[in-house]
Amino acid sequence: MSFQAYIDNIKAKTGKTPDDFKKLATEKGFIIDGKLNPDIKATEITNWLKEEFELGHGHAMAIFATLKGIKNKVKSNELLS
Repeated sequence: MSFQAYIDNIKAKTGKTPDDFKKLATEKGFIIDGKLNPDIKATEITNWLKEEFELGHGHAMAIFATLKGIKNKVKSNELLS
């Protein structure tokens, strides 16, 4: 599945865009001054996404990648692994 397909599926399931998740992550303290809080582990973020939004691991990792800024480095036709 392409990275963009993950994002599209997440929006279809939750109604939220990566920017929406960034705002929510900021409210939770996962993002500070536009960057991931270095004291927060990826597992904390993915567990939040799995529990609150019922995302699978791959979909949670796709959102984590967008929060980390990796989405700007990944072409939409590459696989997220």
